[in-house]
Parts: sequence; C-alpha cells; structure tokens
Amino acid sequence: MKKLILVIMALIIVLSACTTTGPQPALIQNPSTDTPVEQAAAATSTLEATQASTVTSMESTATATATNKPVATQTRPLPTATQTPYVIGPENFPSTIDPLTGSPVSEPNALNRRPVAVKVQLYPRGQRPVYGVSLADIVFDYYQNDGLTRLNAIFYGNDAEKIGPVRSARLLDESIIQMYKSLFAFGGAASYVRNRFYNAKYADRLITEGNKNCPPMCRIDPNGFNFLFTNSSELSLYALKKGINNSRQNLNGMSFSSEAPAGGEPGTQLSTRYSISSYNRWDFDPASGRYIRFQDNQEAKDSQSEVYTPMVDGLTGQQVAADNVVVLYLPHQPANIQGDKEALNIRLSGSGDAIAFRDGQAYKVRWNRPTSDTTLFLTTEDGEPFPFKPGTTWYQVVGISSQVSNPAAGAWRINSKNP
Repeated sequence: MKKLILVIMALIIVLSACTTTGPQPALIQNPSTDTPVEQAAAATSTLEATQASTVTSMESTATATATNKPVATQTRPLPTATQTPYVIGPENFPSTIDPLTGSPVSEPNALNRRPVAVKVQLYPRGQRPVYGVSLADIVFDYYQNDGLTRLNAIFYGNDAEKIGPVRSARLLDESIIQMYKSLFAFGGAASYVRNRFYNAKYADRLITEGNKNCPPMCRIDPNGFNFLFTNSSELSLYALKKGINNSRQNLNGMSFSSEAPAGGEPGTQLSTRYSISSYNRWDFDPASGRYIRFQDNQEAKDSQSEVYTPMVDGLTGQQVAADNVVVLYLPHQPANIQGDKEALNIRLSGSGDAIAFRDGQAYKVRWNRPTSDTTLFLTTEDGEPFPFKPGTTWYQVVGISSQVSNPAAGAWRINSKNP
C-alpha cells in the first residue's frame, strides 16, 4: 500500500509541473487595433527586453564585417500584387513595420534604435561608384556647391556594411538629423557648420572620423583616393558603447498604400539638371514597378549634350532603384558666410510644392514639416495625406524657381534654379 501511495504522489507532482501555474506566453493584440497607449507600452517593453539581444546582434555583425567581404543586406519583403490593398500610416505602425518605408523588416530589432544618416559623395565623377545607398530607406540628393550635389542616406529598416565615400556636412543636414532623430555620420564640415551642429541638442549624435574609432569610420585606399567608409550597424553599436541615447524614436508621419492613388498624370521619366556637371535621370521600370537611376557621364552645356550611365551601387553591384522619387521645391538662400560665397541656407520647414513619382504616375502634391522634429510627409493639394508606395524614397531637392517641362509623353524635366 505504501508503494502505491508513493507512486500516486509522484504522478501528482509530475502532472502539477505540466499545469499552467508558471509564466504563460503573452496574448499579443493585432498591432493595427491596439490603442496608441497600448502600442507605446508594448514598444517600451519590447525595447527593454531586446536591448541586450540588440547589442549582441550588433556585436556579431561588427565582428563578421571586420573579417568578411561586405555583402548587401537582404532587401525587405513587400506586399505582393495578389494581396489585398495594403494601407498603413501615418500613425499606429505595427512594431515590425518600418515607418520610413511602410514595409515589414526581416529583423525586428533593427527598429529598436535611431535611424542612421550618412553623408555620401557623388563627385568627382571619376571616384564613383557610391556604396550602400541603394539599401537606405530614404535618400536626399541636393545642391552642395560648385554646381554639384551630394547625398544624405538614411538607414533604418536595412543596414549596409559599406557606405560611402563619406564626405562633409552642409547646413541642410541639420533638418534631416532633426526630422528623423538620427545619428549622423559625416567626414567633417566648414567651421560655421561645425559651430552650429556641435552647439545643438543633437550634438552627441554626431559621429565623424577620429582617433581609434575605426570601426565605424574607416579609411580605405583604392587607387590612391583614401576614401572614408562606414557601416550602419557598426554606427549603431558605436553609439550604444559611447552611451548615446540610441532608443527607438517616434517616426510617425508618412502614409503608405500599395495601390497608386487616383489623380495622377503619366510619369515614367524624371530628369533633374543642376548644372553643366550635375544631372540625373529616373526611368520607370514596369517589370519591377520601381524607378531606376542614371547619372551624368560627362560635362553637358545643354540637354542635347547630356550623356547618362547607370548609377550602380558598388556594394550590391546593382543599378540604384527607388519605389518613390519626390521633387522638393525648397528656398535656396545665400548663407552670407564670409569667405564662402557658395554657402546656402536651404530651408526645409513649413510646407511647399512637390511632385511625387510612383508606379509610373506623377502627382502634384505638398511637402510638410510643421515642426523641427516632424518626419517629412506629403499631402494632396486638398490637404489629405498622400500615400507613398511601400518601399524606398529618394528626394530630389531643387530651388523654388526651378523650371519644369514635359518634353515627351510621361517625361518630366526639372531645371534647378536657385533660389
């Protein structure tokens, strides 16, 4: 009898261990139906729970990239044509959706940080290709000086293991840092730019070349050019190790829809000419549903002498493409800096005119940045949110006096004029 009792007691203990008295998996609500307060609480909890794993993941990535040849990060998945219409934003983004692309990310921890903005050169022409920019969520292409433009590439949902060549900052970069609450990697700046940046609230988020900070800012010397390159995941890791606040930020503002809105005009090509030296073209590719980029290949005194070549990303080996291309009309005013006649204040605050290209269509819209920390968004001429196509966006920044023409059906040409 004693043996029988002992057997029964043992069975009770085993069965008790299998009951639901221990910690249970949390029931997760559909993110699209959570209230903003519930979403904020969930995001905070997720950030705290994943902080350690994020650092570990970044450290693993940094170690791998130090010993392996750079490889492009896999692009994020997008909704397919067979799915129901995909509409999201400008608020209440699910935790795994990138608010700068409207697309799901393959590594959710990638969003538990600040975006990383990097200044990348386009000129001299003989020092191309650029590296990593095709993996950025958002890229701004705007006038720097001497008739040339430079890129500010913002990485968030994706990382790139080799970005550059990294070059110096300009005044407009301040607006980009503020809008996207980003880290900012650059290769230096004129004294008046440095003074403004390093006396601002975001000064601790500035990362430039210095002693013993390779990685993330490293020199390489192909063909004797002594380029400065960086890595977006290593920049995030560097910020954490330096004690910089690199937590997830509120990046609400953009709206997205997988279906092109009504009211567009044919927009299958966009050419933007900044000067005799600097011009580019975007052609719509129906097969991919994206715009592919071509870049100037010689000096051209007029449009008839322009020669284009595919703009190839040296990291991926592929032609640069974007899901959205937006022309931003911004005031360009002399900064009146003694000794620098080329210095410009390009104002990106308030609102202004824009032309948005997506799905082979062009739309006359408005750009909006009502406060310094508002993520740039678009509205229709009636004030309704204008939806980006889920995916990447390139902004072509031009002066408000720029001339627009339509040389052929579906073709748009912008001759940028300052201011």
